[in-house]
Amino acid sequence: MPERTFMQRRQTLKTLLASSGLSAGLFSVPNLFAQSNYPSKPIRYIVPVSAGGGSDMIGRTVCERWGRVLGQPMIIDNEGGGGGVIACQNAAKASPDGYTLMQGYVATLGTSPATRSNLPYDPIKDFTPIGMIGGTPNVLVVHPGVPAKNLKEFIDYIKKYPEKVSYGSSGQGSLTHLTMELFKQVEDSSIVHIPYKGIAPAFNDLMGGQIQAMFPGLAAALPHIRSGRVKAIAVTGTSRSTQLKDVPTLDELGLKGFTALQWYGVVGPAGMPSSVVQKLNETLKVTLSAPELKDKMSVEAVEPMPMSPDQFSKYIKADLAKWTKLAKERNIELDN
Repeated sequence: MPERTFMQRRQTLKTLLASSGLSAGLFSVPNLFAQSNYPSKPIRYIVPVSAGGGSDMIGRTVCERWGRVLGQPMIIDNEGGGGGVIACQNAAKASPDGYTLMQGYVATLGTSPATRSNLPYDPIKDFTPIGMIGGTPNVLVVHPGVPAKNLKEFIDYIKKYPEKVSYGSSGQGSLTHLTMELFKQVEDSSIVHIPYKGIAPAFNDLMGGQIQAMFPGLAAALPHIRSGRVKAIAVTGTSRSTQLKDVPTLDELGLKGFTALQWYGVVGPAGMPSSVVQKLNETLKVTLSAPELKDKMSVEAVEPMPMSPDQFSKYIKADLAKWTKLAKERNIELDN
């Protein structure tokens, strides 16, 4: 009998594996064994902002501990050009081997794609969701001179003076802008929008009385709330912030389901091996459970929100869909 060919022997082995309940898919994933020792070298972690500031601090805090859990250093690469566009392009074009990751957040994967149709990347198709890091709510704050101690009084005030009450934002299409537009839509009210180039000058004018209200992220607002230079009316979300326990949520005040979150998560290029994604997700969850990390993140009012890759994928899609719908309904288009 002639000796069997290699292909015949290979087919026989596949048949035996299948009959024993093992997957013949082993033959269709050539890099399976190459990934079994992942990671075997340092991991590049792109942060789409310049060094310094809240987003950068979160990335460095997470990577310092995550690298120890993974057994390989995670190297921070700050790429802040173009409002995160450059970082997203570079991350999307990287090899999907797990050695280039990016800290995506609400602007790069949510509000910017919702308000700009000409972005050179697709927030869904170009990335592999790995896991959520955490988030901080937005908070409705007003100038101390505004005669409103609660949400009802604030709504009565802006309806009494339509078109005379103004609010600030960190820029057109930002989360601070879209959150107030969502509020205006829900309450059917009119407040004039004054966009600024960043949250700091917006706060300066709010504290100076040039504008009356704003919907900033809680981390940026906390120092001014605690100093008494602005008043906190309500926070977004369905549960009160541990940083501001006495301030009610919009949900409990009757605006059911009103959410706006400054969130941060980890993505990689599209097409990453599932085994690598799973290991990254599991080790990220271990990292987020460390008490010292929670204490560090609390400085930025960020609370850990561990999710599976599938849960994080659904979260990104839902957040993008919400802001895209609002942008269309409020005619917010920033391409021109």
